[in-house]
Amino acid sequence: MVTTLKDKMKKLSAARRKKVEARAAGLIAREMTLRELRKAHRRTQERIAETLGIGQEGVSRLEKRSDLLISTLRSYIEAMSGRLSIIAKFPDHPPIEVAGLTAIDVT
Repeated sequence: MVTTLKDKMKKLSAARRKKVEARAAGLIAREMTLRELRKAHRRTQERIAETLGIGQEGVSRLEKRSDLLISTLRSYIEAMSGRLSIIAKFPDHPPIEVAGLTAIDVT
């Protein structure tokens, strides 16, 4: 008989189940596409476009891209009142924030 995740969760106490669900939600929230991030911050493509000085179709294309300039990504994040950080992760070391890359002025 195959045990499903649902079956496992049903066997947990209510307190433990709540803790597992909260941890899962936290992990899921740590990884989002640009579109999901925009929606989570209740921003429309039109509003982001206006802030960036581009058309809505430009925001749509940007959200579908898998390869962006750091300056483009920084501008997109800042359009939602955020701050971009780049974190380097290594197997035997704690995560390190890479300094200097996101502060470059491209004007």
